Amino acid sequence: MREYSFGRRCGLAVPRVNIGGMRFPQDMDRAVALIRHAIDSGMRYIDTSRGYGDSELKLARALKNGYREKVILSTKWSPWAMRVADSDTASADCVRRRIDEQMKRLEVDYLDFYQVWSINSREDYRRVVSRRGMLAGIRKAMDEGLVLHTGFTTHDEPKSLMKYIDEVDWCEVILFTYNMLNTAYAPVIAAAHERGIGTIVMNPVGGGKLAEASPVLMELARRAGAASAPELALRYVLSNPNVDTLIAGIAKKPDVDGAISAAEKGPFTRSQIKAIETFTGKVAEQAGRFCAGCEYCMPCPHGVNIPVVMGCIQDARYWGITEDARVRYKELGEAGAEACEECGECLIKCTQKLHIIEEMRKARRHFGHM
Repeated sequence: MREYSFGRRCGLAVPRVNIGGMRFPQDMDRAVALIRHAIDSGMRYIDTSRGYGDSELKLARALKNGYREKVILSTKWSPWAMRVADSDTASADCVRRRIDEQMKRLEVDYLDFYQVWSINSREDYRRVVSRRGMLAGIRKAMDEGLVLHTGFTTHDEPKSLMKYIDEVDWCEVILFTYNMLNTAYAPVIAAAHERGIGTIVMNPVGGGKLAEASPVLMELARRAGAASAPELALRYVLSNPNVDTLIAGIAKKPDVDGAISAAEKGPFTRSQIKAIETFTGKVAEQAGRFCAGCEYCMPCPHGVNIPVVMGCIQDARYWGITEDARVRYKELGEAGAEACEECGECLIKCTQKLHIIEEMRKARRHFGHM
């Protein structure tokens, strides 16, 4: 694959689609074969984490026999995202120990990138950049030649990020969520790109949601000239000129081949983007009158996760994303609509004045007894 600028600050180049390390096959040999297939096919940047199970261990095996030299390897950690030990803190000394540990797990003598995992609030940011905070520890490792570049990942509110994007002169890349159904970070991605920060997108297919061949998504793909729902989702992200690259979670060979094929087909035209956004806007307008996800209805006195239940109903009803909605509903367990006692507290608190009790009944009928 052709490589493109990864931002002025790091001075590297990367392909448009790369390896996300969260969903490797459970079997070690299968995972190694898949990782090497992705690298042999042109993927170069690898995003993993101390918190992705044994992802680092699988990469250690896959990157032997000359494969380490072919890739840009990035891992990440923070104590608020995952504590390895009870004593873990956001201190320079602690992150320095984590870097050593992760390098041993990966069996490498340097890391191309070490990122702060999930700066999700201004308080997280302050802990990172304080005098003896995480950034100081990462910089120490950089001075020692163990880490070459740094950056962070984020789920912070876009408005909050915009307030401190000019302060992160140390940051070379940022990993954002961005996809066809969630474009909230578009202004921040643009601001980062303008400042020479490499921009990486995670969840380009909405954590798998946009990979489902629902009638609604397939109709949209047909209108846009895409062969499948995943291609539609990937090419939409890659059509944003401020996105340098995206990471695709790979669990099987078609995940690799499909992502590369989508990249090689190139971005959508302006007219195609307009058609996509007009279509999604109409559906979102209908869905927006359903549940805003504001969580004012919470907590439910009976333990129902009302916003997630409503989100499952919304995806199934408006987007035809039925199977993914069923899986997410099942994962709720005792927090599903079956726990609803129809007490009515949520009706009083709902800012949209929705018929939540009626929707809980529908959820029980639609998703219950699976």
